[in-house]
Amino acid sequence: MLYVLTLMDKPAAGELRHQIRPVHKAYLAEIQDRIAFAGPLMADDGVTMVGSLLVIDFPDRQAATTWLAQEPFVQAGLFSSTAVYAFLNLWPQKAGFPS
Repeated sequence: MLYVLTLMDKPAAGELRHQIRPVHKAYLAEIQDRIAFAGPLMADDGVTMVGSLLVIDFPDRQAATTWLAQEPFVQAGLFSSTAVYAFLNLWPQKAGFPS
């Protein structure tokens, strides 16, 4: 099942995000074949990152939360809040994806 992970940064977390990003990307690469989509949440200025949104296929919620607990941004204390939701994709995606 797909799980949506919404992960909101602590205030002024930009530098920490920048420092940990290579390890975060390597962690995502380990499960890249199960990622539906992933990326930063942006402020209205279109430049400032304020969090992350990940949609990943996991066998169950426990697997999703276990994976999230080991995620490098989580381990570094980047986020002020995290949430995990089961997601049923009922709409074919066409907008917002690279060609």
